[in-house]
Amino acid sequence: MVQCNSAGGAIQTVRENESYSLSVTPRGARVHAVTPAGALRGLATFAQLVELGPEGYRLPAVEIEDTPRFPWRGLMLDVSRHWMPIAVVKRTLDAMAAVKLNVFHWHLSDDQGFRVESSSRPKLHEMGSDGHYYTHDEVREIIAYARDRGIRVVPEFDMPGHATSWLVGYPELGSAPGPFQIERKWGIFNPCLDPGNEEVYRFLDGLIGEMAALFPDEYFHVGGDEVNGEQWKANARIQEFMRSHGMKQEHELQAYFSKRVQEIVARHGKKMMGWDEILQPGLPRDVAVQSWRGQKSLAEAARQGYSGILSSGYYLDLMYHSSEHYAVDPLGKEAASLTPEEQKLILGGEACEWAEFATPENIDARLWPRGAVVAERLWSPQSVRDVADMYRRLEAVSRKLDFAGADHLASYRRMTQRLAGVRDVEPVRVLAGVVEPVKKYSRNRIQKGSYTSFTPLNRMVDVARPESIEAIQVSRMVERLPLTAGEIRRRLLIWRDNDARLQPVIQQSALLAEVAPLSRDLASIATTGLEALDRIQAGQHDPGWASRQEKSLDAASQQHAELLLSVVDPVRRLVRLAK
Repeated sequence: MVQCNSAGGAIQTVRENESYSLSVTPRGARVHAVTPAGALRGLATFAQLVELGPEGYRLPAVEIEDTPRFPWRGLMLDVSRHWMPIAVVKRTLDAMAAVKLNVFHWHLSDDQGFRVESSSRPKLHEMGSDGHYYTHDEVREIIAYARDRGIRVVPEFDMPGHATSWLVGYPELGSAPGPFQIERKWGIFNPCLDPGNEEVYRFLDGLIGEMAALFPDEYFHVGGDEVNGEQWKANARIQEFMRSHGMKQEHELQAYFSKRVQEIVARHGKKMMGWDEILQPGLPRDVAVQSWRGQKSLAEAARQGYSGILSSGYYLDLMYHSSEHYAVDPLGKEAASLTPEEQKLILGGEACEWAEFATPENIDARLWPRGAVVAERLWSPQSVRDVADMYRRLEAVSRKLDFAGADHLASYRRMTQRLAGVRDVEPVRVLAGVVEPVKKYSRNRIQKGSYTSFTPLNRMVDVARPESIEAIQVSRMVERLPLTAGEIRRRLLIWRDNDARLQPVIQQSALLAEVAPLSRDLASIATTGLEALDRIQAGQHDPGWASRQEKSLDAASQQHAELLLSVVDPVRRLVRLAK
C-alpha cells in the first residue's frame, strides 16, 4: 500500500519534502509519505529490497524512516559534445530514480552543438547542431517523464564562453569577426559573446524568455565557465567599452555580463544558476553557484550568502574510482568553518558527465554504477563512509540498475564482442576486466589533441570500465592472506595464461592490435605474482628479488593505448610481502 498525504505542487521545487517511511511485515508492505516525491523515494527503496527466492520474490521485514541529507542531488549530462538521443535520456532518468537522484541538469549548448529547437532564434539549431537537437515537444516529453519519477529538469545554456555553436548562425553576437564553424575538437576555445554589444542582450532576452517558458523549473543555468578572454583583449571596441565602464580586467567584464544576464533571467521568472566563475561582487543573492573548481569556492559562496552545490570531486568523466567520489562531501573540511545558517545554503551536489569520450553506446557505463556512489553520499548521513561495504553494496546496485533499464552491463558485453569479432570473446573480457582508462584529461593530451567529435569511440579504452572490480577484489584478498591464497592463485593463473588465448584473437582484430603489449605485461606480472605467492607460502623472503620485480612492475604500470593495467598494485603488494 502507498499512502501519500498530498498531491504535491504543480512544479517540483528544491525544498520538496522527500521523506518517507517503509514498513514490510508478513502481512504486507506500506509506504507512507507527505508528497508524491517522498512516495517515489520509498518505492525506490522497496525495489532495492526485492530479491528472488526459491518460492518467488521476497523482501526482508523492515521498518525504515528515511529522509535525504541534501535537497539537491543531481546528475549533469552533456549532450552537446556527443549527441544523446531521447532513449538515452529516458534510461538515464530511470536509473537516476532508482538511486534517488532528483535533479537532471541538461547541458544543452556548448562549442560542439546547440541542442534545442528555438522558434525565436532558429539558426541556433538549424546551423549549430548538425541536425541533432530536441524539438519543443521532445523537451516537454522528457520533462513529463522526469516529473513522473520525481526528478526536476534544469536546463543549461552556456554563455558567454563555450558559445561557438551559437555564433555559426549569429556571428554578429561574437567578440571577433566570423565566420564560425561548429567546433569538432575538445578544449577551451576563444569564441565568446560580446558583453559590450546591446544586441547580445536583446537576443538573450528573446532566447531566455522562450526557454524559460519551455522549462518549468525555478532555476535556469547560464554556464559562465572557462572564458579565456582572448577575443575581448584583442577587440579594440570591447577594450574601450571596459575603460568607459571603469573595468581594468576581463573578469570584471564577465561580472558585468553575468549581472545583465541575471536581470534577464529574473525578468522571466527564474533564478539564475552558473558555474563558480560567476561569483563576482554585486551578484544578487538569489543566484545559485555550482562549484567545479573546488570546495573552497563553494564555501566562499555560502559565506557571502549564496546557495550552491558541489560538483568538484564528482566528475564521472575523469574516470576516478568510486572510493574517490565517495570520500568527497559538500560539507567537507572547507565548510567546517561556516555557521549553521551558512551550511544550510549548501544544497547538495551533482555528478557530472562531460561527453568528450562518451557516446550513446558507452554513456551508461560511464554513468553507472559510479553515479550511485554520489547519490548515496548526497542522500545518506555523512557518517556512512565504510568503503569496503560501499563496494559490496555497489555490486548489488549495479544489477538493480540493469533491471531498471540502464545499459552499462549490456553495452560492455556488446562492445567486447565487437572487439573480438566472431572469435572467442572470453580472453578479450579477461583483459578488459583488469585495465582502466587513463585518468583526468590524459587521453586528449596523449593523442596531442587529435580527437574530434567524429573519432570512433570503439577501442578497448572506450570499453574498459573506469575502475576494475577485479583489481579491487584481488586487493582485498591480499589483505586477507593466507585465507585467500587459493583464490588469488586461481586469478593469477587465468591472467598468466590469457595472453596465449588472446594472441590469435588480436591477430585477427585491428581494434585489438594496440593492446598486445598490455596482454603480454599481464602475463608477466601474473607470473611475478605467482612466484611471490610461492615465496610467501614457503616463508622465503628476498629483498633483492623483490626490488628487481618492483622495477618491472613500475614499467608495467605505465599507460599503453591510453589504458592502465590496474592489477599491478595488488601484485606489487604480494611482492612486498615476499620482501
